[in-house]
Amino acid sequence: MAKVVHISEAASLAVHSMALVAGSKEMLNVNQIADLTNSSRNHLAKVMQMLVKNNYLDSVRGPKGGFTLKGDPAKINLLEIYELIEGSLEHHYCGIGEQKCPFRTCVFGGLADKFSREFVNYLKTTTLSQLI
Repeated sequence: MAKVVHISEAASLAVHSMALVAGSKEMLNVNQIADLTNSSRNHLAKVMQMLVKNNYLDSVRGPKGGFTLKGDPAKINLLEIYELIEGSLEHHYCGIGEQKCPFRTCVFGGLADKFSREFVNYLKTTTLSQLI
């Protein structure tokens, strides 16, 4: 079944993992986060590596190692995390594009653009601290 809104697994893992780490009193490792998110350990490890490389997380190796948040969860919004994985978000039209559409009004009622704007606004105004 097709989805109206598609969020990639990598972006979803990044946001979920950051929220889990931010809300945990102890370090969480890849295995624990993979279990909690029911995700592939290998895919999650790549996402976590990107978050560490871009200074969102600190990592400690070893049997008692794991990840800790680097920074204030109240100052990290979900848009930063999402765009780190997906790149800059743009307004999405129905697939034809505003300049090429042969109709004066959108046949989909402008909902694709409306949903995109609302999604970006949610990500921009929601911080990790609001999720924990």
